[in-house]
Amino acid sequence: MLDIRSIRQNPDHVRDLLSRREPSLAREIDHFLQTDKQWRAALTQVEELKAKVNSASREIGQLMKSGDRAAATAKQENVRQIKAEIEENEAKVRGFDAEVDAWLTKVPNLPADDVPPGKEEQNVIISTVGDPPAFDFEPRPHWEIADKLGLIDFERGTKISGSGFVAFRGLGARLERALISFMLDTHREKHGFTEWSTPFFLNRDSMTASAHIVKFLPEMYHDDESDLFALPTAEPALVNLHRDEILRGEDLPLKYVAYSPCWRREAGSAGKDTRGLLRVHQFDKVEMVKVTAPETSYDELDKMVEDALDIIRPFGLTYRIVKLAAGDMSFSAAKCFDIEIYAPGCGQWLEVSSCSNCLDFQARRANIRFRRSPGAKPEFAHLLNGSGTALPRLMAAVLETYQQADGTVRVPDVLRPYLGGLQSLT
Repeated sequence: MLDIRSIRQNPDHVRDLLSRREPSLAREIDHFLQTDKQWRAALTQVEELKAKVNSASREIGQLMKSGDRAAATAKQENVRQIKAEIEENEAKVRGFDAEVDAWLTKVPNLPADDVPPGKEEQNVIISTVGDPPAFDFEPRPHWEIADKLGLIDFERGTKISGSGFVAFRGLGARLERALISFMLDTHREKHGFTEWSTPFFLNRDSMTASAHIVKFLPEMYHDDESDLFALPTAEPALVNLHRDEILRGEDLPLKYVAYSPCWRREAGSAGKDTRGLLRVHQFDKVEMVKVTAPETSYDELDKMVEDALDIIRPFGLTYRIVKLAAGDMSFSAAKCFDIEIYAPGCGQWLEVSSCSNCLDFQARRANIRFRRSPGAKPEFAHLLNGSGTALPRLMAAVLETYQQADGTVRVPDVLRPYLGGLQSLT
C-alpha cells in the first residue's frame, strides 16, 4: 500500500510514476485528493465538536453545582444537538475513510524512476549469457523426451485431476525431488537463507496483507468453507511470518527460503503454451523473501538476482536477464528482473525467476516494522521476493539441453549427487 503522505505531498510525481503502469488510476489522483481532503475536514470537525461537548459538560457540572438548573438544562439540549452533529460527521468520516482505503487498496506500487513505462513489449534485455547448444540431430521438446523415457505421465495427470495437471513418474519424480533439494541446499548453505516449511493454505488476512488478493484472486484456488487460499507461491506465506511485528534492526536483513507446490488457474491464458510443463495449474517452486532496511533494499535486490543465477549457472544453460517495464511487473513490485533460460527443443525463452523489490509497499499492508535501536521509532521495512527457482521450466530446459541422439538424457554433474551418482536418464 502506498504511503498516503507521499500522494498528498508529491501528487504530480505519483501521477507520473503511476501513469507508467496504470494510466486510468493516475487520472483518479485529483479525485482521490479531493476525497482525502473531505475526509480530513470531516475528521477535524468531529474532533472540534467533541471538544465542544467536553467543554459544555464541564459547564453543565458547574451550573448544577450552583443550582442554575434552567441554564444547565438549556446547555444539555445544546450538547444533544452537538452530539447529533458528531454522529452525522462520523458517518461522513466512515464513508470517506472507506473510499480512501478502497482506492489505496487497488493501486499498485509505484515503479522506480529507472523502470521503463509500458507493457511486456517494453521490457529491456540487460544481458544474455551463453549460446544455444548445437545438436547433430533434431532436438526434441521436453514433453516428447519425458513421455518416451516415462518421466512424466501427462495423460494420467489429466485423468486424475484435469487439464493442466501432470504426474511425475519414476526417474521423473526423483529428478523433481533432486532439483528441489539442490535449490534449497544452495540457498541455505551458500547464500545463508533460513529454510522454512510453511502451511500450503493461507487465510484471507494473509493474502490481503501480501497484496496477492487484489490482482491474483482470479487465479487462486480457494476453499469456500474454510475461506483458505492455496499458495500461488510461497511468497505470501514468508511475507506474513512477521505480520504485525516490530523487528530488531540488527537482525536485518532476514533471508528466508521455502519450497512449496504452487496452484494457479492461469486465468486468461487458455491456448497459450499449454504443452508439456510450460503452463500448468500445479507446480513446484523454491521462493526467496528478504526483509531489509530501506537503504539496503536495492543492493539486496542485486544479490537476490545473483542468488537465483547461482541455481542456473551450474547447469550450463543459456540465460538472459530482463528488466521489466512498469506495466509487466507484479502488483507489489517497484522494480523487477526476470531470469529466462533457453529451451532448445521447443525453441523458447522460459521465465524461471522474477526478483522484485517491493520497497515498503507490502510492509505497510502487513504492518512489518523495525527499530534501528532499542527505543527508536519503528519504521516500515522493505520486502523483496524472488523465485529461486520455479521447477517445471528449469526441468524442461535441462531435459532439452542434455538430450542425446539415442533418446537418453545426460544427468548434469550438479544433480548426480542427488540421484545416487546416476549419469543418464534412460
